Formats: sequence, structure tokens, C-alpha cells
Amino acid sequence: MAGGEGRRVGVFGGTFDPPHVGHLVVAVNVRHALALDVLLLVVAREPWQKTAQRQVTAAEDRFALVEAAVGDVPGIEACRLELDRGGPSYTADTLEALHAAEPDAELFMILGSDAAAGLPTWERVDDVRPLATVVEVDRPGAVTAPPPSGWRWVQVEAPRLEVSSTDLRARFADGRPLDYLITRPVIDYIRARGLYGSA
Repeated sequence: MAGGEGRRVGVFGGTFDPPHVGHLVVAVNVRHALALDVLLLVVAREPWQKTAQRQVTAAEDRFALVEAAVGDVPGIEACRLELDRGGPSYTADTLEALHAAEPDAELFMILGSDAAAGLPTWERVDDVRPLATVVEVDRPGAVTAPPPSGWRWVQVEAPRLEVSSTDLRARFADGRPLDYLITRPVIDYIRARGLYGSA
């Protein structure tokens, strides 16, 4: 990660299987609300909380999908840090690597309210706490629980689009419409690669 000193860097991790407009809406709104210099969509290599539940699309394909999704959106970038590191994807490792690469950067870890509530279950959560400010993203007007003590924590309101990656994979498989749910470059890549049973 190149750049000047003291950048404000958003870290939005996920499986992105596939990335959809809900991810992009969160990314651009958080970047704007917090005046971030860049927001990284960090593609999980082996998302340990999901690989036991279902077959996850190959990491390189998911990274290519995120690259296609962000395109030339200013300040939003696909990040392959976890792919290059190998092994299961743990947020603590990712934040440590980003901090080591750019010690003066201020890191902001973007989470939906459900993921934020699950923080205590995370691997090496005590290593995560000092490395980043948690950004809890909620729909406008949502009532949120108070943040846990000991964390740097901000809340950002963003439109919450109820888009499900599970539903999107099923839509590809059975030919239902995907317009306005996924960007055209992502749809084109998925169809070219035959992912999700697409034709």
C-alpha cells in the first residue's frame, strides 16, 4: 500500500461472493462520511466463518470480481493482501500487515451492525482493538446498542440495501434478473467464467 503519511484508510473485508451494489453503497458512503483517503475492499482468501458452511468461489475469481465492481470509483480499491498472505483470513493479521506497511495511517474497520455485535467471537480480538477504529454501519434511523468499552468506535448511517449474495448466486443459476443488483462488469466476468451456474 503506497502513499503519504497520515492517510485515513478504510478496511472493508468480506468474502464478496459476489460483490454487489450493497457493498458499493456502504463503501462510498463511509468514505464520504469519514473523509477517508482510500477505502480498501479486502477480499478474504479463506473466510474461516464461511468455508465450513458452503463451497466458496475461488479467491482469485472473487478478487477479479471486486476489481470489476470498483472499476474507476474514486478512492475505492480492491485489496489482495489476504490472498497473497495465504491461509485462513483473520482481521488481526490484515490490520497488522496494513499498519506495518504504513505505520502513520489511521485505520478504520468497516462492519455492519451484525458483524459488530459478533466482535467478541473473533480470532485474536484483543490484537484487533488497538489497530483500528471500528466503523459500525447502520441504516438511517436505526437504534444501535452502545459500543463496547475499550474500543475506538464510530457509527455511520448509510442506505441499507437488502441484497443477499446467496440470492444473487441463485439468480445466476436460474436466470432471474440481476439488473441494478450487480454492476455490469461483474455480471460480464461471472458469465465469462461460468461462475454460479451462469450460462
